[in-house]
Amino acid sequence: MDLEKIDIIAIEEKLVTMLTPQRYQHSLGVMQTAEKMARRFGADVTKARLAGLLHDCAKDIDKDEMLMLCDKMGVELDPVKREQRSLIHADLGARMLETEFGIKDSEIINAVKYHTLGRANMTDLEKILYLADVIEPNRKPYEGIDTLRQLCESNLDCAMLFAIDRSVDYVRHRHKKLHSQTLETQQYFLTLCKERVTL
Repeated sequence: MDLEKIDIIAIEEKLVTMLTPQRYQHSLGVMQTAEKMARRFGADVTKARLAGLLHDCAKDIDKDEMLMLCDKMGVELDPVKREQRSLIHADLGARMLETEFGIKDSEIINAVKYHTLGRANMTDLEKILYLADVIEPNRKPYEGIDTLRQLCESNLDCAMLFAIDRSVDYVRHRHKKLHSQTLETQQYFLTLCKERVTL
């Protein structure tokens, strides 16, 4: 698959019909942020742009319809994801890259699939998308975002740990069930960054 020949304008035109205006602006912000980070860290810029643009392509689908589509398309969901349906969009979106946009590149697909929970042994592209999603310019300010943006300019692994620590705190504060994959991701990056960056 020649990514350079992909018609990104056509993809944008289709995506804008699938998302709310706010979500579409967020997606553009993630695309631009991912592109900058890819240039900084030597990742594939085209893949970063496409992953950033399309990472939330399934986000605005009705939650019940998400479940139905996952079952229909053979997207496996564990019990936590079936209960917390806000987690489903990453898995469903990864599948929709192929079915709706004709993108079969496994690196882009995996970046979209793991942009919410992360995983151990993430590729640079996966880290870049995960981080671009939480620091893009349209994000409402939250505690630690300035520190995270600084980390994203120098060290992807420590930026990941910082971001995941914040995510774990947020989920616990809301008394939601933490997905085991998030905790596995946190432990993985903790081993890479022995000293946590604190506020």
